[in-house]
Order: sequence, then C-alpha cells, then structure tokens
Amino acid sequence: MAKTVYTCRECGGASPKWLGQCPHCKAWNTLDETVAEPAAGKGHRYQALAGASGAAQPVATLSEVDAAEVARTPTGQEELDRVLGGGIVEGAVVLIGGDPGIGKSTLLLQALDALSTQMKVLYVTGEESPAQVALRARRLGLAGTRVRVAAEIQLEKILATVEAEAPQFCVVDSIQTLWSEQLSSAPGSVAQVRECAAQLTRVAKARGMATVLVGHVTKEGALAGPRVLEHIVDTVLYFEGDTHSSFRLVRAIKNRFGAVNEIGVFAMTERGLKGVSNPSAIFLSTHGEPVPGSCVLVTLEGTRPMLVEVQALVDSGGPSPRRLSVGLDRDRLAMLLAVLHRHAGVSCMDQDVFVNAVGGVRIAEPAADLAVLLAIQGSLRGRALPRGFVAFGEVGLAGEVRPAPRGQDRLKEAAKLGFAVAVVPKANAPKKAIEGLTVHAVGRVEEAIEVVRGLA
Repeated sequence: MAKTVYTCRECGGASPKWLGQCPHCKAWNTLDETVAEPAAGKGHRYQALAGASGAAQPVATLSEVDAAEVARTPTGQEELDRVLGGGIVEGAVVLIGGDPGIGKSTLLLQALDALSTQMKVLYVTGEESPAQVALRARRLGLAGTRVRVAAEIQLEKILATVEAEAPQFCVVDSIQTLWSEQLSSAPGSVAQVRECAAQLTRVAKARGMATVLVGHVTKEGALAGPRVLEHIVDTVLYFEGDTHSSFRLVRAIKNRFGAVNEIGVFAMTERGLKGVSNPSAIFLSTHGEPVPGSCVLVTLEGTRPMLVEVQALVDSGGPSPRRLSVGLDRDRLAMLLAVLHRHAGVSCMDQDVFVNAVGGVRIAEPAADLAVLLAIQGSLRGRALPRGFVAFGEVGLAGEVRPAPRGQDRLKEAAKLGFAVAVVPKANAPKKAIEGLTVHAVGRVEEAIEVVRGLA
C-alpha cells in the first residue's frame, strides 16, 4: 500500500498526519493528502554534496552584465499589453487565474490568434477538446488558420510536442490538469502542480518560448496549488469582476517586466473581450443631479489614474449599528469613522454606515480616505457635493490629511474628464494652475469639511 503524507499547499511542507495548522508556515486548513514520493538514494545526495553532479558555473560582475531593454511583442489586446508592461517577452512565464467562466480562455485565444500572424503559437488544452476550442473560435469570429492546438494532460507528451512544433508562444490551459509520469500523485496535487510548472518554466527559459499558464482559483479567490507556483513564474495576473457584469479587470500582482498592480479593463461582448480605453466612465454613476453621499475619488491603479465614485449611506441603526463596505477595507472604514467623530465632531455611533465603490472595483490604497469621509458626511447631513467635485488623500489618526503619490497626474486626469473642483492634501497642491480646475488644499479633516460646507 502506498504511503501517504499531508502536504501544505502554501509552503509545500510535509506532515505524516493531518493537522488543522501547518507546523511549518502556521497556515490553517492547508494540508492536502498526497502519495509520498520515494526519496533519492544516498549516493545521489553524497554526489551532489561533493560537487560531482556538475562543474562550477561562470560568474559575472554585476556592472559588466548587459542590461539592455527586453524586446516585447504586442498581443493585439492593448489592455493586456498594458498589464504585461508593453507586450510578451521572450522566455517569460505568465500565470493567469480567475473564477470559472470569467473569460481567461477567451482572452488568451484572442491573443493567440493575433500573435499567430507574427510567430508560431501553440494552445495546449487539458480541459476541452479541440472541437470545443474551435467552436469558441468560430463564435468569436477568429480565423485560427495558424493556431496549433493540442489536447493533452501528460507533461512528457506536452514537452515532446513543444520540441516538435517549436512554438515561440505557448498557452497551457490549465496547469492543474497536468500530470507527470515521474510522480505517482494525482493531477492537481501539490507535487504535480509544482513539478509540472517547474518543468514548463525550465523549457520556456531554455527555448526562449513565452508561456502562459492558466490556473484555477480557490473559493477564497486565491490561486489553487502551492504558493511556490507564484514564485516560479515571472508574472502573475488575476481576472477580477462579476460574471453577471459585462466588465472584467485584469490585475498584475507580480511582474518582473513591468509595474505591479497595473490593471487592464475589458468589456465582454458577443465577439469576445474588448479593451476599454476610458475605464473611468465605467466607475462613475450617471446622476441627473448631485445626490447626498456620493463623492468621486481619483485612485491610482499601477501607472493609470482612474476616477471612481464612492457612495455612502448613513441610516438609523438602533442599538447595534452596522459598518459594511464593498470594495473598501472594512477595518479602515471603522477607523475613519472614529477620526471623523474625534477631530471633526461628526458622530455616527448610532447609525448604520454602508460604503460602496461603484462598478465592482476594489480600492486598496489609503488615498481613498478623504473621499470616503466626505461621502459619509454628505449622507449624514443630507447635502450633496457640487457637480464636478473630486477628492483624494490619506487620513491619519491625528486627523491630518497626508499626500497621495502622483498627485499631479490625478489632478490632470480629473481636469481632462471635466471636473472643476478638487479637495486635495496640501502637499499635492499643484505649483502651476490647472486649466478648468479649482484646487482646495487642506491639511486636516476639519478643514476639508469646512471647504465642502462652503461649496454646498
């Protein structure tokens, strides 16, 4: 009978029995049962320690290493190129994850078809038959005359196919379906995912073949499999968005060839995913007249400034008021309410407070603090902010308004979209006047509220 061990999907550590908490990385509920792999013989271990397995590698001085800019090939999808840093790089390995049905295979099939006119491409599918892939291509209106397709899940056969076809760009959909005959565990196990990803990465680097690995996600939204999977690859992309909405966000969580947290915005149409050149229009509501509890924020996603509407609703809450936020950190909302009470005298202790970022976007940066506070204050007082009003800035526990990075770019984006009034931190006040935009620079929360009261 095969011996089983329990392997942590986060750190890869092994345990002889199941435990609620991994003894290595202290993560909870991450141990999966796998078949124990036979250990290497002692002779191999001693040879490796003695250096008999290979000669010493050449070592270079850092200042003498050629650091020329890497060449990039556009994928035909401008928003995808933005997230990747300008296009695909020779030998780069990209891991892309997202919920089922969100559009991963659709986007990659569109990119494959566009790239097939410039280079040899290969699509390895482990979840669909070639007929199903062809059906999707017809539905998207793709010719597919130069897209090579292979339906295979055994790693050794895939590597032989890569050797025979010699593609310059390869998509593997998905890494969790692959298995290697070198391991006895089932496809999707920690050992199989780790080994298959490492082998494909090694081949991609050796051949200079750009490779995209599609990954499943867990119910918590994280990429399934061992955490080492994200460390092996060069770029990690996440598909975000609600399957009931037509808009999708692709976010770069890690990128060795570009900016992290860069996002691309797509609209799902009958002909596949189309890039959205002006994403701010998605995240702004179309109110006929200004309404209380609404404030527009200029947020920064990677290198792209975007305007997002933050909405707040303050209502009578009774003895146990609730604090609920969608798209923003709930703990930060509780902190901002305490700052608003202590330093501006605006109390919400007996009120329900609901905050929402319009369009399903998630805002992680603290520069949203000021807009959230102004939206809450407007909803509580029943006073709408003036038309064309925008705000950004981090709020500290002492009530100070701290500067946000790249404030000038944020203000220019707001002016470009027709906004006329801005409340910003003093450190972000522009040195030169921006045409069509009146800027009010504030140093504290109470100053910002006084400015807003004077504008209303």
